[in-house]
Amino acid sequence: MKKLIQFTFTVLAFTVVLSACSSSKNAVTGASNVSRGKFTGTWTINNVSYDGIVQQAVQNVFDQAPPQDFVGSTWKLTNSGNGIYTLQNGTSQTIFWSVNNNSGSNQLFQFKKLFEGDKAQKVTEGYQMVVAANDGNSMTLKSPVTIANKTAYIIYSFTKTK
Repeated sequence: MKKLIQFTFTVLAFTVVLSACSSSKNAVTGASNVSRGKFTGTWTINNVSYDGIVQQAVQNVFDQAPPQDFVGSTWKLTNSGNGIYTLQNGTSQTIFWSVNNNSGSNQLFQFKKLFEGDKAQKVTEGYQMVVAANDGNSMTLKSPVTIANKTAYIIYSFTKTK
């Protein structure tokens, strides 16, 4: 009888630990399965904020410019995956974008930079951001940054203009 009680207690404790791990894992998730159509259009970044880091901790994002330089940038995303973003200073970058729903619990917005003569399928490096929210009119993307073995985020808030 004592072994049965110990076994029951062990199973119960194991179940509690598993459910605790499961809920903490889901606490970090973003939006899931937002339709591709909600990403298409012309977007403007109206705010860049930081979660877990100070603004000066990251000097350059997307191998392009400091995060704050993206405030006011315009991102044109077509349904075919072609796109372009233009910073306030006039610098433009052609991209190929997609949405990855196969990354566990987080949906990812990903893009590759394309330069003259590049074919998207031959470009192997790119960038991924967690889709925190997208209702078709506003969108929040979180770019993970690893600092001191911890993941922090640069958060980009977009508003759809067209």
